[in-house]
Amino acid sequence: MKILHTSDWHIGRTFHTHSTLGHLRIVLDALAGAVREQGIDVVLVAGDVFDSSMPSAEAMTLLSDAFRTIREAGARIVMTSGNHDSITRLGFHAEWIRLADIHVLTQHSRLEEPVTLEDEQGPVHFYGIPYLEPSLIRHDYPGVELRTHEQALAFAMQRINEDRAMRAGRSVVLSHCFTADVAPSDGVERDISSGGLDLVPASVFDGPDYVALGHIHGRAQLSERVRYSGAPLHYSFSETDKLRGGWLVELGADRLGEVAWLDLPVPRRLTPLTGELDDLLTDARYAEHEGDWVKAILTDRVRPMDAMRRLQQRFTHCVALEFKPSVTAELTTASYGERVRERTDGEIVAGFLEFVRNGVGPSEYERGLVNELFVEQDVREVRA
Repeated sequence: MKILHTSDWHIGRTFHTHSTLGHLRIVLDALAGAVREQGIDVVLVAGDVFDSSMPSAEAMTLLSDAFRTIREAGARIVMTSGNHDSITRLGFHAEWIRLADIHVLTQHSRLEEPVTLEDEQGPVHFYGIPYLEPSLIRHDYPGVELRTHEQALAFAMQRINEDRAMRAGRSVVLSHCFTADVAPSDGVERDISSGGLDLVPASVFDGPDYVALGHIHGRAQLSERVRYSGAPLHYSFSETDKLRGGWLVELGADRLGEVAWLDLPVPRRLTPLTGELDDLLTDARYAEHEGDWVKAILTDRVRPMDAMRRLQQRFTHCVALEFKPSVTAELTTASYGERVRERTDGEIVAGFLEFVRNGVGPSEYERGLVNELFVEQDVREVRA
């Protein structure tokens, strides 16, 4: 059986206020094309199907279209919910879309009820673990201590492994969680927690032939059989160098076979550009990035005026701006009184400008303007 492991579609998410629906549609259409070309039997989505618990009509339509194109390409679909999803909304039509071989697993009370799909080598049992928030499920299991995500996932896997032991065939688990074996980064979809209570060791998932994880936005291999696929789109500039795609998993007759990476297209590249504003606006070597999502990191010693508008005249999709001057003023321990003692008003203003502009004092125009203002003030005081 050929399985494509994906996760974190985040349908409806914006990128610096820009809709990503059009780009995600391109990627999911390419995914359906890969299903047809590669002969993929099952597509997995390990949580965070939507970006919001209340997805828009446009987001719902995109999911419906993705279901249709993937099924028309020949693959069945198994998905579970993540922390961004509403299990009620995502699972609302689960009973009847199952008839179309689209399986949405959102109920923690039904972990022992796998989706069983057949190939020429026998059954494969797919278990879906929705995102488990201990504080929201512990009242359903009064005899079980469920204070941490590790305890919740260990309890879920215990139930699944007990069911696995009574069934013949191979098994796959989908789960949306954050394992302690992956370093935290901006590409991790994490909840606010205290003391690492949301961390789950990879050893919790011992047992199944393959474990498809979601929750981080970059691919990661925890072991040969436990992996993250990452998100299909870049949702942060911290993800710029992370590949986009999914794991193509082959299950043999009695064990895990080859696992290979399948690239998916990147509709618009993410590119951080560093330099002084004038260089970014005029240097020919940046021409290839004019159609990218651009984050400009300006190194000018003085913050340029109207920088974003000027950048967007060349880089239409410049969406982020950071000021990081190449030279910064040295801090002094002298008090304010010590710094201004025996200095004229004009010198005090010049010193202030030099301090806030990283060592760059007033221009000749600014110096003349300051002197003119102080002269006018002196004239008014004499007249008074």
